[in-house]
Amino acid sequence: MLSIETIQVGELATGQALTVPIYRYHQGRLGPKVYLQANVHGAEVQGNAVLLQLLERLKSCTLNGEVTIVALANPMGINQKSGEFTLGRFDPITGVNWNRQYLGNHIDVQHWLKQQSLNDIEAVYRDFRELLVEETHAALQSSWGLTTGQHLCYRLQALAQQHDLVIDLHTGPKSTRHLYCPKVLADAASTFNIGCVLMMPNEFSGAMDEACFHPWWQLKQLLSQQGIDAPMAVEAFTLELGSQELIDLKAADDDALGILSYLKYKQVIDDDIQPERMTRYACELKDYRKLHAPKGAMVEYHATLGVPHKQGQVLAKLLSMENLNEQPAITELHAPADAIPVLHFASAAVHQGTELFKLMTNYYEI
Repeated sequence: MLSIETIQVGELATGQALTVPIYRYHQGRLGPKVYLQANVHGAEVQGNAVLLQLLERLKSCTLNGEVTIVALANPMGINQKSGEFTLGRFDPITGVNWNRQYLGNHIDVQHWLKQQSLNDIEAVYRDFRELLVEETHAALQSSWGLTTGQHLCYRLQALAQQHDLVIDLHTGPKSTRHLYCPKVLADAASTFNIGCVLMMPNEFSGAMDEACFHPWWQLKQLLSQQGIDAPMAVEAFTLELGSQELIDLKAADDDALGILSYLKYKQVIDDDIQPERMTRYACELKDYRKLHAPKGAMVEYHATLGVPHKQGQVLAKLLSMENLNEQPAITELHAPADAIPVLHFASAAVHQGTELFKLMTNYYEI
């Protein structure tokens, strides 16, 4: 059964409500509740196609539980255009990244747990989830008001917190597929069909995935101190599914299969959908390095994204058209270490200091 509703995530200066469609799909069987959202960043549209293909495939699967699909999650960012380009990575009012405005570290988990009976862990989990949702709703009612981005993020967060598995779909500028995976959930990394994995510390820094899993990680650690080996009640990931400003339905279907592979691993579906056999590389998030443009130039990108490069290998050629009588027109930019290029800047015209590449260093196979 597929149902649809809408939630309001903001309001324009003219008083018009900004709403987002929410699709819920179930087949009447009990099981985990799954939340997937896409397009919090305006130009990152491919996730919508993935959600469409996923929903179509789910209709022929045996589904245990419920799947909530939130496409077009940020109507303000999606409609933030300049000419033919979509700019919606940052809130135009505050300049803050749309995906860094979720609510976190707002509950004293240790103090709360001291007031609970630990004889029934299921009841502890149920009450903790209710607390998280209530506190997020309470934050929406702040007497001091909220920023535009907070209105959006808190409403999405309150919805996501009612689920057991949370997947936030993004893309890079020019990018290969990669996965942000909390270290506590490292075993799940090989269930997605993604070759580059960034192992995140179990911390909160403002993103949706962190806002969802981090309080449960805190709770797990505190229960462990009481001698209770409790599982992670909530898992959350960010999937980066290629490049922005692009819709590719075939690639979207491939990524939908990768998500179904993970859902099979979590027993959300009964169908025999297995992860692809592929080489998967991982690195710690601290080893995911930025390479900045040494000078302003026009750039010819040479790096093959998602493929290991040796130190000294050419990543790009920089074209400089000034002072041709005094300096070479073309200079090479080399890999400063053995690394895997994951994404590069979208434009061929760069200022000095532009974040030209992001690269995995000190990587290893998983």
